Amino acid sequence: MSDKQDARPRLLVSRCLGFDSCRYNGQMVTSPLVEALKGHAEFVDLCPEADIGLGIPRPPVRIVVSGGRHLLVQPETGADVTGRMETYVEQALADAGAFDGVILKARSPSCGIKDVKLYASPEPGPAVGRGQGLFGGAVLARFPTAVVEDELRLQNDRIREHFLTAVYTLARWRQAELSGRSEDLYTFHARHKLLLMAYNQTALKQMGAILARQKGMERSEVVDSYHALLTSALSRMPGAGAHINVLMHALGYVSGDLSPEEKALYLDTMSQYRANILPLHALTTLMRAWAVRVHQPYLLEQMYFAPYPPALAPQVEQGRGRTYWHDRTEEAG
Repeated sequence: MSDKQDARPRLLVSRCLGFDSCRYNGQMVTSPLVEALKGHAEFVDLCPEADIGLGIPRPPVRIVVSGGRHLLVQPETGADVTGRMETYVEQALADAGAFDGVILKARSPSCGIKDVKLYASPEPGPAVGRGQGLFGGAVLARFPTAVVEDELRLQNDRIREHFLTAVYTLARWRQAELSGRSEDLYTFHARHKLLLMAYNQTALKQMGAILARQKGMERSEVVDSYHALLTSALSRMPGAGAHINVLMHALGYVSGDLSPEEKALYLDTMSQYRANILPLHALTTLMRAWAVRVHQPYLLEQMYFAPYPPALAPQVEQGRGRTYWHDRTEEAG
């Protein structure tokens, strides 16, 4: 498998995450992952609050629960900007076009995807609950299988690894789809078999069946059916057990060429991954190195072992001990 990673994910991102000082307090937030991605992805940045004319800096807004509705209000000015935000959501998501993933500002009344404070009134008082921001909630509702995260969740190794794997896989699919060549669809599927085995074995078989019978189908039907299964499969993060199943399957291809010490190292690394001590790429990098050494062609073609550019391999170790990926979605497998 070539090391060339020419697929560039198209990402929808909150503008305050390294693109402009547009937060309510006139500041910008630095996201290590967004900074690393700037050389490897295409961004569509937006700031819902600034874009609807609230200014920079601006009095903060909050979500007020009233009559069963979530209203976006600005306590200092008394303005209810719910209607403006709802109109903006419609237009902004239409203008954004197709995207492979989304990174939004955590806990923001506009962009937050979870853990956003909800209030009973604009008046001072404690929060009465937690929920989603108006824009972030709309993204989740309209694109239920999209790869959507916030910058705080992306500090977690496994969430970050899943996000990168999913958005780069979707970008490669987009390339194959746009090429117009049926052979590119076959190649995509062949090179992602182990990756899709980890994410959803049932979907993997269904996608293979779609490609097998594509001669009797319109290309648009093939592409749409495959894409629906792919996005659904990638919407749920595989559990450690699903990855270990794939890694043990891969071991069978090189086992005869490994020393007892190498096998012991692999199994020990696997145990540390299962215990959430080491990230997944510690295992995939090891297996890929052995595949190169023994010239194992099948493994060398599998994107599972290099699903995104090596420069993006997780470096930040924050959040490893937390299992807060359960906060928004269950693991698959």
